[in-house]
Amino acid sequence: MHKARVLVKLSGEILAGSDSYGINAEMINRVSGDLVTAYKEGYTLSVVIGGGNIYRGISGVAMGLNRATADYMGMLATVINALALQNALERQGIEARVLSAIPMPAVCESYVRRRALHHMDLGRIVIFAAGSGNPYFTTDTAAALRASEMGCSVLLKGTKVAGIYDADPVKNPKAHLFKYLTYKDVLAKDLGVMDPSAIILARSNSIPIIVFSILEPGSLLRVLRGEGHFTVVQERIDDECMAC
Repeated sequence: MHKARVLVKLSGEILAGSDSYGINAEMINRVSGDLVTAYKEGYTLSVVIGGGNIYRGISGVAMGLNRATADYMGMLATVINALALQNALERQGIEARVLSAIPMPAVCESYVRRRALHHMDLGRIVIFAAGSGNPYFTTDTAAALRASEMGCSVLLKGTKVAGIYDADPVKNPKAHLFKYLTYKDVLAKDLGVMDPSAIILARSNSIPIIVFSILEPGSLLRVLRGEGHFTVVQERIDDECMAC
C-alpha cells in the first residue's frame, strides 16, 4: 500500500557532484538510489529537476541573451538531466517516465496532468522536465505547480545544506538552522530558499515545503520519517507535516 504522494525538487547543481559542470555518474546514482529507497518504502514519487549544472538562464541574460531565450535554453538543460535520472532509476529496476512541459515527442512524453497521474497510479516515478514551459518562471515555481496539480501532500527541496538558516552556513558556521517556519516568515524575511511565487503557490494549496540536504546519503527517507536535520515551511508552526 502506497503512502503519501510527494514531490522532490532537485537542483541541477546537485547532479554535478564534485565536478564543476555536467552530470557526475556517482552523484546521479546516489540520488537515484535515495529515490528508489523511498519508493520501496511505499511513497508515490514525482520529481522536478533543474538544469543549473548545464545551463542557467540567468547566466545567459548576464551575457546579453534575451531573457526568454535564455530561459528556454535552461529548460532544455532540465530535459537532459531528467533523461539521465530516468536512466539511472531504470538501471535499478524502477519504472520512470519523463514528461516535458515543452513537447518533444522523439525524446519523451509531453506533460498532460491526467497522463502523469496515470503513470503514478501504475507505480512509476514521474520526472517533470522543462520547468513549467514558460520563461520568467523558475523550476521552484514549477515544482510548486506540479505538486499542486498532482495532489501531493508535501514538497521536498533537496539542497546542499541541511535546511533554512538565518545566515549563509557556508560563510557563517554559527548560522542558526530553523526547524519550522511559516510561509509568511519566509516571505517577510526574504530568506531566499525558494522563489516567492513558489512559496505563495504552495501556501495557496496548503502544501508544506521541507528543505533538506540531499548530499547526505539516505537523507530523503530519513526526512520523510521525520528524522535528521531539515526545515519545514507551512501555514502554522504547530501544524504537523503530512509527509508520512
